[in-house]
Amino acid sequence: MGEFTSLLFCLLITAQLIQIVSALKFGINYGQIANNLPSPTQVVGLLQSLNVNRVKLYDADPKVLSAFSGTNIEFIIAISNENMSAMTDSTHAQAWLSQNVQPYISGTRITCITVGNEVLTGNNTSYKSSLLPAMQSLYQALTNLGLQNQVNVSTAHSLDILANSYPPSSGSFREDLGSYLQPLLNFHSQINSPFLINAYPFFAYKADPNSISLPYVLFESNAGQTDPNTNLNYDNMLYAQIDAVYAAMKAMGHTDITVRVSETGWPSKGDENEIGATVENAAAYNGNLLKRVAMNQGTPLKPDVPLDVHVFALFNEDLKPGPTSERNYGLFYPDGTPVYNIGLQGTGTGYDSGSGTYFTSSSLQSSTSKLMISYGVGILVLVASPTLILLIIIRRTKKKK
Repeated sequence: MGEFTSLLFCLLITAQLIQIVSALKFGINYGQIANNLPSPTQVVGLLQSLNVNRVKLYDADPKVLSAFSGTNIEFIIAISNENMSAMTDSTHAQAWLSQNVQPYISGTRITCITVGNEVLTGNNTSYKSSLLPAMQSLYQALTNLGLQNQVNVSTAHSLDILANSYPPSSGSFREDLGSYLQPLLNFHSQINSPFLINAYPFFAYKADPNSISLPYVLFESNAGQTDPNTNLNYDNMLYAQIDAVYAAMKAMGHTDITVRVSETGWPSKGDENEIGATVENAAAYNGNLLKRVAMNQGTPLKPDVPLDVHVFALFNEDLKPGPTSERNYGLFYPDGTPVYNIGLQGTGTGYDSGSGTYFTSSSLQSSTSKLMISYGVGILVLVASPTLILLIIIRRTKKKK
């Protein structure tokens, strides 16, 4: 009976450990503006080795969607700004789904389609006018296929849509965007889809490093800032930005829409005037962020709504235009080696050109996890993968005296 009790206890502890190992749920942005990236099939191995379970694309690349079939990784796919106007026509929307969703959705978990990116803060008024009609047309096309409960429709916004973000409780949208945002929020509420934001505390720090505390933007220990209207304390800028968006939506009559972070990250390298763009700061920002995600932490305003983020980005992309930082947001170099270690992988991560696969030296962070526990009557070895849990009990024998 004592041996059985010990074994049962160990099984319970082991189950808790497995939950901790697999609890880290976060997404990653998989951009491809580069000429030196590995094939999608090779990327499958890398992401599985890291237990990444959500990926956001900036298109609907058929090679990527095919490669990830059967992996159970969730995908956000996208319609570009240039293609939005065509999507306002229901025939075009239906044709786009027939080409980019229907052939893959039985094997690849497509859960959201973003229509455009940062449209409302751009200068193209035609894009702004097409945004909501395109989203409505696409949603109707999904409904016609019976996919409306499986695939969300949304769009990602820059935080420049805010007129005010501090204190968070005083968050408000720009007045000139009100005519676009009010009906857009009504639509989000109607179809129960998330409001997506691209939030980068790095930009705020770079613009005013003398006034903004580096620990505050990097999720490191600091006194924080207290919202005078709510007495809520914020120990990091990202949470304050998210809650400012919630406040802005509330001012427009909506408390029924969830905010999700479609992009956030920190560059590991920048131009001389891009203060703060260092490997150390990038490792701190993304590493501390993922610790918060693992804790299922919410913001001060929404403590019961776990943080939902897609980190930007998977790889450094050498063909991206703009300042040096734009080409250095990646967690990995194109050869699969980490730019820095944030706890997702062992330092032995890399690409084996001979086998065409990625590898990690840490078995705990691979897609198969092994836990060994020594207990009173023997050793329990638990091997867990997404599809298999195997218990091996090795009975301890007594030494002869």
